[in-house]
Amino acid sequence: MQQIIRHFTDDDLYKFTMCCAVIENYPRTQVRYRFIDRGGTVYPDGFANELRRQIEMLENLQITADEILFMRKKCRYIPAWFYDFLKGFRYDSSLVTISQDSSGKLDIIFEGSWCHTILLEVKVLAIVSELYYMMTGQHRCFDYDAYYEKSWYKAERLINAGCVFSDFGTRRRASFAAQDTVVRAMSECQKAMPCSAGRFVGTSNVYLAMKYDMTPVGTMAHEFVCAIAGMYGPQMSNHIAMEKWRSTYRGALGTFLYDTYGWRIFSLNFSEDYANMFKGLRVDSGDNFKELDRIVDKYKSLGIDPCTKQVVFSNALNVDGALEIQRYAKGRCIPSFGIGTHFTNDFSGVMPLNIVIKLVDVKITESWPFYCHTCKLSEDKGKYTGLPDVVDCFMKILHLYDSDK
Repeated sequence: MQQIIRHFTDDDLYKFTMCCAVIENYPRTQVRYRFIDRGGTVYPDGFANELRRQIEMLENLQITADEILFMRKKCRYIPAWFYDFLKGFRYDSSLVTISQDSSGKLDIIFEGSWCHTILLEVKVLAIVSELYYMMTGQHRCFDYDAYYEKSWYKAERLINAGCVFSDFGTRRRASFAAQDTVVRAMSECQKAMPCSAGRFVGTSNVYLAMKYDMTPVGTMAHEFVCAIAGMYGPQMSNHIAMEKWRSTYRGALGTFLYDTYGWRIFSLNFSEDYANMFKGLRVDSGDNFKELDRIVDKYKSLGIDPCTKQVVFSNALNVDGALEIQRYAKGRCIPSFGIGTHFTNDFSGVMPLNIVIKLVDVKITESWPFYCHTCKLSEDKGKYTGLPDVVDCFMKILHLYDSDK
């Protein structure tokens, strides 16, 4: 079977930006990640073996001079030393353990230094998704010409409605070709509608941004806050994360993902200095409208005009959902949208996999004899990840049992 991931930068920007922040702030930290299939998918016989082979093939990837030149041009906030790190970076398949039980369920664990495991997550998820459709034969029904037209129509609706949006679909795409088709269609739709109110601003996928001369989009993910919570506790993890992010990027990449442990504890950490410093916030769980109301009220309580702040919505969106939020948010903030699976895995008759890989254990240096558990407690209980006793412990620490968050 052909190699699925064939380009080093066929990855989401936030993995590179977080990797840089990890090396600068936590260079000796060790972590474990675990694969979670929320849909309980039964994978075909031999899936684990082929997945292992695909991950081993990642070891032949090296960042190219063209990729570095593109990132230097488009991602000026990334310090020059990080590209020296990427030049020498090689994927290590020995950091990945894969198994498949007799019922076909899949288990994947990464373990090693944070700065070497962090670049595995998105690539492995993309491989699992595409490989599943290949091994089940569903890829044979992918009509990419029709998908181009479908993607163009989605972009046209969003642009006409004044939406500012980007593709966030690498992790659960039906295939690389599907995401390539989406970015091509939407970038060409944008060029055909230059004077419209909305715009397609780019993609989270660095390679496709380079291919279509767009800006790669992204900042951070929950794992940055989760790891800090495991090391230092969840009460101040958002505060520490914001401070480390500020010191690393000095005002660039100023959209903070706030929902790792819910709105309540984040709001207590989101003081006036951080609210002024960060360009905006990203909504990735909960009721989008209620979350926006909370954000608007918080800015107003700090004497900040919410209309000057960006709110990025990325919570399992489709076009209709984005249009509804756009109408509600108009005049209340600067709304934008990061849309993933609905863009890159929306073939008729094909069910997208509901898969994630989450950081679950952390120790601050390799010399520690034990890991500390961590978890994620978003605004949707269905998105909680971590061992039940760890979730229970964190909820008690944060007083979530006796509050509305």
